[in-house]
Amino acid sequence: MTTTPRQAVVIGSGFGGIASALRLRAKGYQVKIIDRSPMLGGRAQVFVRNGFKHDAGPTVITAPFLLEELFELFNEKLEDHVQLVPLTPWYRFYFSDKTTFDYGGTIEDTLAEIDKIEPRDKEGYKKLLIHSKNIYDIAFTKLSAILFDRFMLMISLVPKLLVLKSYESVWGMVSRHLMNPKLRQAFSIQPLLVGGNPFSTTSIYGLIHYLERRFGIFFPMGGTGAIVNAYKNLMERNNIEIILNQSVKKIIIDNGKAVGLTLDDGSKVGADIIVSNADPTYLYQNMVDQDDVAIASKVKIKLAHYSMGLMVIYFGTTRKYPDVVHHTIWLGKTYKELLSNIFDKKILSDDFSLYIHRPTATDASFAPEGCDSFYVLCPVPNLKADIDWSIEGEILKNKIIDALDQTILPDLKKHMTEDFFMTPKDFQSNYLSTHGAGFSIAPLFRQSAWFRFHNKAEGIKNLYISGAGTHPGAGLPGVLCSAKVIDHLIPAVADFK
Repeated sequence: MTTTPRQAVVIGSGFGGIASALRLRAKGYQVKIIDRSPMLGGRAQVFVRNGFKHDAGPTVITAPFLLEELFELFNEKLEDHVQLVPLTPWYRFYFSDKTTFDYGGTIEDTLAEIDKIEPRDKEGYKKLLIHSKNIYDIAFTKLSAILFDRFMLMISLVPKLLVLKSYESVWGMVSRHLMNPKLRQAFSIQPLLVGGNPFSTTSIYGLIHYLERRFGIFFPMGGTGAIVNAYKNLMERNNIEIILNQSVKKIIIDNGKAVGLTLDDGSKVGADIIVSNADPTYLYQNMVDQDDVAIASKVKIKLAHYSMGLMVIYFGTTRKYPDVVHHTIWLGKTYKELLSNIFDKKILSDDFSLYIHRPTATDASFAPEGCDSFYVLCPVPNLKADIDWSIEGEILKNKIIDALDQTILPDLKKHMTEDFFMTPKDFQSNYLSTHGAGFSIAPLFRQSAWFRFHNKAEGIKNLYISGAGTHPGAGLPGVLCSAKVIDHLIPAVADFK
């Protein structure tokens, strides 16, 4: 028995788009993936400057089984194509008084580090980890890959969510278990990895503690770009058509059903299934005729609160900094005040905190011999703030470099080379990110699960959404799980009607 070839098109080649394309191909669809960029990966681009290499996007790899699943769909193994190296420590926290806290490794390692700062918090950390596991067992294991398109499903889960205290913030959850201000900062920082303010992000995201503990944190040799390239080769081996340097202008809707695309060059592409990996707000405001957008989606756009913006500085050094670990969280003098300025007041403050990525701590190929490669990320307000980044970008860059020069990267200004940076304006123009947000809409409780943009477009048949703006949310595990939700929704070709 033969079936009619069914066409699926994926818009955008971030990890959510790549995962969607592979899952659709495994279901038997003829698949095209289209991206406006010259290379696959979405925000996971790779920049090369005079021998220095930089991953532009995600640099923290957790839940590696989600990466492995995509190869297993085609009876292959990730390990045959990408080498994942476990990191220890996972992060080094550097506080404004120059004390440090190494997080990661065994529980005993973490407890020993806690003991140096506040011995009384060792038992609190153990209880925090138990609570995190309880959240993980519900929110990640059972809910991260299901469709929240029915309000009653959300209502049915309320008792479980109340037991888990999901109404409280990550900061509130951590503060119930830990007393020391430094440790409270260190163990509440995780929401920032997915675009959220620890003081307002639902404690559901506290599951990250257990996720990290269970699976560890890894770095792929060759960088995140090596994973993207491995998936590119996997797609090509399985006859997925990759179209780059081409933008989607419109999704063609016929009688409430998505039937194809119009590209910027005027050509049209027919499709039985369309998956958008674009920011949902951009999708609904720019790629779909407003008459076809459901009222519910318009309401979500109107009420949406967006994640913070990002200032990312890339540079090399003509010397090595062997005392700097792979991942460093460099914390400023303030915490709650700084986050309030970023998320609420939307102003640039004199203070800042940084995430510093030194891939050459693990992979020497990122820089010429005797040199280091760096990526420094600074959370900043998104473009809803009145900030002229053409002026303030350079000013902030210089402040950050001065601060690093005086602390963990001595003589940086003397050894720094091949530097450039991105601001929220670049995120808006390069990635079509609404308001230049680094992680789409913020991970608030009122923007989670059913309240988030649905994986199945409301009011439009055969249109689906993956990526950071839809369920379950931002971060590499989140966007990979969004493709799993779609996988559960779309029938195999043989069952397509």
